[in-house]
Amino acid sequence: MTSRRLFALTALASAALLAGCASGFRYTPPTAAPITPEGGSGWIDKPGWAMGKFAVAAANPLATDAGYQVLKAGGSAMDAAIAVQMVLSLVEPQSSGIGGGAFLLHSDGREVVAWDGRETAPAAANEKLFLNPDGKPMPFYDGVVGGRSVGVPGTVRMLEQAHRAHGRLPWAELIQPAIQLAEQGFHVSPRLATMLANEKHLSKDPVAARYFYDAAGKPWPVGHVLKNPELADVLKGIAARGSAALLQGPVAQAIVDKVNGHPSNPGKMTLADLAGYQAKRRAPLCHDLRVAAANKSYEVCGFPPPSSGAIAVGQILGILAQTPGAAMKLDAAGLPTADWLHYYTEASRLAFADRGLYVADPDFVPAPAGNWLSLLDPAYLKSRAALIGAQSLKVAQPGQPGALKTSWAPMPDQPEYGTSHISIVDGRGHALAMTTTIEDAFGARQMVKGFLLNNELTDFSFAPTGADGQPIANRVQPGKRPRSSMAPTLVFEKNADGTRGPLLMSGGSPGGALIIHYTAKTLHGVLNWGLTPQQAINLPNFGSVNGPSMLEEKKFPPATVEALRTRGAEVREMNMTSGLQALTRATVHGQPMWLGGADPRREGVVMGD
Repeated sequence: MTSRRLFALTALASAALLAGCASGFRYTPPTAAPITPEGGSGWIDKPGWAMGKFAVAAANPLATDAGYQVLKAGGSAMDAAIAVQMVLSLVEPQSSGIGGGAFLLHSDGREVVAWDGRETAPAAANEKLFLNPDGKPMPFYDGVVGGRSVGVPGTVRMLEQAHRAHGRLPWAELIQPAIQLAEQGFHVSPRLATMLANEKHLSKDPVAARYFYDAAGKPWPVGHVLKNPELADVLKGIAARGSAALLQGPVAQAIVDKVNGHPSNPGKMTLADLAGYQAKRRAPLCHDLRVAAANKSYEVCGFPPPSSGAIAVGQILGILAQTPGAAMKLDAAGLPTADWLHYYTEASRLAFADRGLYVADPDFVPAPAGNWLSLLDPAYLKSRAALIGAQSLKVAQPGQPGALKTSWAPMPDQPEYGTSHISIVDGRGHALAMTTTIEDAFGARQMVKGFLLNNELTDFSFAPTGADGQPIANRVQPGKRPRSSMAPTLVFEKNADGTRGPLLMSGGSPGGALIIHYTAKTLHGVLNWGLTPQQAINLPNFGSVNGPSMLEEKKFPPATVEALRTRGAEVREMNMTSGLQALTRATVHGQPMWLGGADPRREGVVMGD
């Protein structure tokens, strides 16, 4: 069954096919450019998609289409992810790209592997990186804009390494869709246009200003055909020479010059930092989740530290499962009830308290009790759930999962932004969930050779120590990977003997620290409430990062807000623009299918056969 494309279209001239390739893969640009609201610019209903063989979900229709064509040509899920990411670098430059990092969770039907392409701090960086001369942390955007915040990019090298393990089509062919679109141009989407219109810092970089704005300094409007020949040249080098074309030679020199040469906020990156970057193959963080209402157990696999996503999502769902909230249903309007939201946000406070104390790069910071799964141990989560009462905790304290008390200080709350998510299943039983980022929108606002550099180092704690002088686990250190909230997730059914069964779900979202809530919401909606992925994604967003209870504005009735306040919670109704993508295996009319969902708050779509 061919998936339906559920978006409005405007004309774009079709282009010639690429020159012949050995595998037979030929990329054909779409004959129409989709224009849909995204970001804070609107909501477009997406009823969902159903596919029988394979599917790809990504944040921009042009990127989804590139992945679809790779799968259609016999490529693997890994092959499709590479094509999708390279196109996203062009058409969604504010969120991810070759100048950033990514976490990729891959299953071949037998083994789950976590591929870590997270950026690293340069060797010359130290814990004083974001301190003013008076020793106090600088304002957030004083750290973001410029060279100071740029981490050594890891996405391309990680994809290259993962392709060697899981790819089927030649690497060079997978870069061609992005090259062709960069040369021939693409229509500026509503999300990109909206974000450019609201952006305050990007035009300060002369290179970015020439690309994203017209001669009068106004951002390009929706539908403007934007070409990027410089990026096309870089991508041609990556197609021919792999990650070395980015991390060594002239492009690497240009990155170093840009980072270190910023006139007011330089960094300390070297050619050796770039050439020496290593992607890491890690063991996934997998744990069991019992859904008592459905009398089922699942194995949930997520990304281990330096990501905090899997631990926090697992803690929230695991704590919630040991409260009365586990049995609560949606109300008659299809919304979460105030009682359920109370239990969820209390579980969130407890999870984020642990996150702020314990989670950091595992090459620098040991796991509590010697194992990150100690934070997901059922007995520990039961003890945490026992702290939830009728009234809100307001601010929870970290727990102690092992016998030894930690010597770390909790990390203060700090902004997190950006990101994009990709979920793919192929026809051979391979699947992946990949979350990719340059951190804040438009990263460090520094453009080099047609792509933007990340500001990932601002995911470290600006303050290296707590008020008591104890070190913060997620402080800046040379060569260290900053803590992330990215939560690419694969869910498996459990066999009768307790072993891992078939894949049930792939999902994830952008959204900074709120990635954790967007992902947890979707998992709970599918597993506990029996929703399709699209229905679960469509639910209003909510959560807490161990402070106020946050509710997506204009989505909950006043009675729900007031009920939470009577329980002592500070409630903030706010814009919570997720960008969820999810795929779920289901049986429809006796036929096995993949159901796909994409966030109506952004412009992503699902395609497949």
